[in-house]
Amino acid sequence: MILVFFGSQFVAGAIVYLLGSVYASLSHQTAAHALDIVNNSVPFQFAFILAAELLTIGAIYGFVHRYKFSMRGIGLRRPRWSDLGYGLAMVVPYYVLYLLTVGVVSHFVKGLNVDQPQDIGFNNVHGSAALALTFISLVILPPITEEIMVRGFLYSSLRKVMRLAPAVILTSAIFAAAHLPEGGAAGPLYIAALDTFVLSLVLIYLREKTGGLWASITLHAIKNGIAFTALFVLHTH
Repeated sequence: MILVFFGSQFVAGAIVYLLGSVYASLSHQTAAHALDIVNNSVPFQFAFILAAELLTIGAIYGFVHRYKFSMRGIGLRRPRWSDLGYGLAMVVPYYVLYLLTVGVVSHFVKGLNVDQPQDIGFNNVHGSAALALTFISLVILPPITEEIMVRGFLYSSLRKVMRLAPAVILTSAIFAAAHLPEGGAAGPLYIAALDTFVLSLVLIYLREKTGGLWASITLHAIKNGIAFTALFVLHTH
């Protein structure tokens, strides 16, 4: 899973950079300008995320198919209306649990920076088209892919060889660690790791409760949607 996570981003980055280079060449621009386009253009950032997510899901599907398992076995069963209800019902409990956890950890870890910004890209979002691409990139695609990869493939695999508690903790720790680099130049983003660890606990609860991933995807998308609204619609940060 770690190989798929980093490998898909590397390949997607190479593909998008190549596209940016071609675009820059056709526009008679320099290679440095091509890199600037890739890093700051919403369409190119959307292309990167889309490519990475498709590569990730494709790799997981290939692995599952190769070993004669099934996508249903990792939680991709047919969605039900109750999945939506369970996802919605856990929004408030998740935020309450997160705030309580931050309060406790902040009490013992005085240096925890709860206001450190998260480097999610998309710094130049102007116009409805760019806003729509940003919404898809942050609210739709990551919840689907991350739930299939983490609460689906990883957690389902660990549950075959571990008891419940160790599988939950290890899955959530890996998911949290993957968000540490999002602090960018400011260093590890510990508050995001703490947030995603707590979120993963709730998402796994939904995975166990419903027997599928759709309730987890729902909660994950709502959480990302609230952050998207605050950052790009209300501009509160």
